[in-house]
Amino acid sequence: MLVTLEGLDGTGKTTVWEALRDTYPNATFTREPTSGETGSWYGEAVARSMADDDADPLAELFLYTADHADHLTRVIEPALERGDLVISDRYSDSRYAYQGATLEGRLTRPVEYIIGIHRAFSIDPDLTIYLDLDPETAAARAGATNKFEHASYLEKVRENYERLVASEPERFVQVDASQPPEVVLDRVEAILERELEAHDEAG
Repeated sequence: MLVTLEGLDGTGKTTVWEALRDTYPNATFTREPTSGETGSWYGEAVARSMADDDADPLAELFLYTADHADHLTRVIEPALERGDLVISDRYSDSRYAYQGATLEGRLTRPVEYIIGIHRAFSIDPDLTIYLDLDPETAAARAGATNKFEHASYLEKVRENYERLVASEPERFVQVDASQPPEVVLDRVEAILERELEAHDEAG
């Protein structure tokens, strides 16, 4: 089962992902863009691009997409073939939401364009937990450490996420990330436990 955690920077998504390691010690934990133990030179290229305010947004999209393709081959597909629970901190929806916002004005219907690129090769998550938070609070929490963490930009990203959630309500479960961290984690754990039970019964 492939579970992904999505949301704006500053929602506490990575904190939840790290906390879930204690609850599911046998799961495969990974992230996008890749870094650390699951990283590759593709992920390193993405990190360099994120730090460059002048990076071409279309070129940046394809760096993210290359990292995703490599991530699928090296980490996601082998783990799913083993029957592992895979929990990813960000996945393809981040590209649809973030790069979709970046490419507004550069491409016609950018979100649909990016989804189309991924459709041919990507694996759809079984469950996506979306941590929702208003852009101003998210930006304040994130500290605007890179070009993707400013409130005006995050507003466009949130709109894209909302469109994605509305288009696939059976896959997304939305969690209010303005609540205290322990409440958010309890909610995520309850959702995950319920969905895993349903997945096991169906399988």
